[in-house]
Amino acid sequence: MGEKTEKLLSILKLQPVVPVLIVEDAKSAVPLARALVAGGLKAIEITLRTAGALDAVRAVAEEVEGAEVGAGTILNVAQWEAAVEAGSKFIVSPGTTQELLDVARSSDVPLLPGAATASEVMALREEGYKVLKFFPAEQAGGAAYLKALSSPLSGTLFCPTGGISLKNAHDYLSLPNVICVGGSWVAPKELVAAGDWAGITKLAAEAAALKG
Repeated sequence: MGEKTEKLLSILKLQPVVPVLIVEDAKSAVPLARALVAGGLKAIEITLRTAGALDAVRAVAEEVEGAEVGAGTILNVAQWEAAVEAGSKFIVSPGTTQELLDVARSSDVPLLPGAATASEVMALREEGYKVLKFFPAEQAGGAAYLKALSSPLSGTLFCPTGGISLKNAHDYLSLPNVICVGGSWVAPKELVAAGDWAGITKLAAEAAALKG
């Protein structure tokens, strides 16, 4: 677990914001990822919420230099195996099941598992996890809630995701137990649809410049 934790940390430490993408058209994945990387966001999560998501992961993994692509919204073993086969460097889940923990244990690809309560965090700590996704961040209590966990559950780091924007990202990044945040605001649907890659690069650069 230690080696996989370090592998995951090396990816999440690349930047303060990990773009969380819903890619409707796989053809847009490569220029979108290149725009994000150009702005300083190399670690990219593509969620498995569309029919073309796996094709998008594969295209970014094969064609975008400098990108560290991961797959999100992984709910079961079949999705895990398909995401890894497509080239995912890390896996993100909104929560956890024993099935996911078992496949993660046997895989070389690190898992960023989701947790929203102290009990879920404690259960994942018992499994050896030190880096977790706090989801859905705003709806589950926000930065104040996460700050309250920092002392009793010290040693655990979080990537909060859900309801985070440029306006409130600093509230999370300033916490001692937050390594980065996940957000979709760096790739608005309207800019992707318009092919405004320069606009996305600008948003990515703003996000990459955020500090805790």
